[in-house]
Amino acid sequence: MNHNDLYQRWLGTNLEDADLSVELESIKGQEEEIFERFYRDLAFGTAGLRGIIGAGTNRMNIYTIRRATQGLANYLNQKFEHATVAISYDSRIKSDLFSKEAAGVLAANGIKVHIYQELMPVPTLSFATRELHCEAGIMVTASHNPAKYNGYKVYGSDGGQLTEVAADAVLAEINALDYFDGIKRVAFEQGLADGSISYITDELIDSFIQATLAQQVNPGVCAQAGLKLVYSPLNGSGNKPVRRVLKKIGVADVTVVPEQEMPDGNFPTCPFPNPEIKEALQKGLELSEKIGADLLLATDPDCDRVGIAVKAADGYHLLTGNHVGALLFDYICQNRMANGTMPKDPFAVTTIVSTKLTNAIGKMYGVEVKNVLTGFKYIGEQIAIAEAAGHPERFVFGFEESYGYLAGTHVRDKDAVVGSMLIVEMASWYKQKGMTLIDALNAIYEKCGRYVESVANFQFEGAQGMKKMDEIMSTMRGNPPKEIAGSPVSEVLDYQLSTATSAAGVSTIDLPKSNVLEYRLENGCTAIVRPSGTEPKIKLYLSLVGSGEAEIGARSEAIGSSMKQLLGV
Repeated sequence: MNHNDLYQRWLGTNLEDADLSVELESIKGQEEEIFERFYRDLAFGTAGLRGIIGAGTNRMNIYTIRRATQGLANYLNQKFEHATVAISYDSRIKSDLFSKEAAGVLAANGIKVHIYQELMPVPTLSFATRELHCEAGIMVTASHNPAKYNGYKVYGSDGGQLTEVAADAVLAEINALDYFDGIKRVAFEQGLADGSISYITDELIDSFIQATLAQQVNPGVCAQAGLKLVYSPLNGSGNKPVRRVLKKIGVADVTVVPEQEMPDGNFPTCPFPNPEIKEALQKGLELSEKIGADLLLATDPDCDRVGIAVKAADGYHLLTGNHVGALLFDYICQNRMANGTMPKDPFAVTTIVSTKLTNAIGKMYGVEVKNVLTGFKYIGEQIAIAEAAGHPERFVFGFEESYGYLAGTHVRDKDAVVGSMLIVEMASWYKQKGMTLIDALNAIYEKCGRYVESVANFQFEGAQGMKKMDEIMSTMRGNPPKEIAGSPVSEVLDYQLSTATSAAGVSTIDLPKSNVLEYRLENGCTAIVRPSGTEPKIKLYLSLVGSGEAEIGARSEAIGSSMKQLLGV
């Protein structure tokens, strides 16, 4: 069927969600609007589904959820005799509805469902999947996207996001299904009544909290430091678990941003609830200024990312994910060495687009740093490899530049609950030494050299946007630049083709294939281009070095401008 045929079919169906019928009626005769909703199926990949909430095959609604879940159920029932699935959801619009719809489909297919009774973060879903020995997990969330989005992330039995092989197999099952016919489902209440669906107990949540607390590096330091903290869950799922952990570790002075405390999928004070951007933290910054907080902490709606701002003499400074990742890595290594808790043959994991400072810190403490592709599932895979070898304790820390951190092996995705705890502990430890986290970062630079990174995002909405992104990557791949901002390109790494090309020839990259291009310059700087796996945008990562701030600043401006010209944005 073409998009108009699909539209007419949906329009003529007695849809169970009245919001969808109203939307379809409202776009009658609007060709572009109809096309946007029906020109494709919402893409399912290793990050699951993510899209705008609404009517159509290219939107998040109960029918795309049911179809995806039926495909997952078919896949699980082919592989396992008695499969079980854990489900969680965040504060987004219709998240609770979508999670119950998924549970009803799974139950109708003979799959036992364990579901949280209220919204809970990503790390608790990963934890439950592992602890309850489930074959899969589902997290209903669109992470830090704007309010109009929702999503559906699928996890494997290890508590990490689905691998490419498994995602492709699930996708094949989904593609064989109709949106309205052949979907098995029972009412959520019926599933609860017959025991095919059950609520996850408070005891499991308590176990998650205890596993988080076990990752403290210096227990007791927070109770002594008197750190003054402002916290914002950005109207998401972090409010209860983060505050519970902070209380447990002895942080007494916590003020929660009142406008952003309670769950609200409309995110009224932060239309883009992403702790990476200042606008999302504005209410927290205003409150921090008012009460003189030492530290502002903010977690995104599904509580897998955490951003911070630190009090300084000239106001509050926002630290990047690279800054915080480097600080945490150094803090953990420094103190585990001093406390005698560093394991034998320790390793940390980060991504190819994250700060190169990590490598220098690892070398300083004798910790191996593994660099993997973007996506926390690749960090989780490295933990799984160590676990299979019988030594998961070797893993000391993992992070990616997009504000995701992990300590411990009880969770296999980025975890803003443990991240928040360790950031506050670290800030308390430095406060007792008369230092801020900015002072601590400068101390690391003095030992390891100055590294500066930046990330630029270029949006490409809709069908034409997706086409434009493909064209840009194809052009860049087919015509690699010889120089960028006057500096010769010494090496081009194409992670899709698994090739590294330099004057010495072509070598093979030993990583999974990914649509990423990296340009290493003779002056030591690096530019990386990557389409987002979950959002309609291309990301440009710059890693900059130089003799001082002035040279680094000039290189940043020149390389950024040159790359924009090459990308045509």
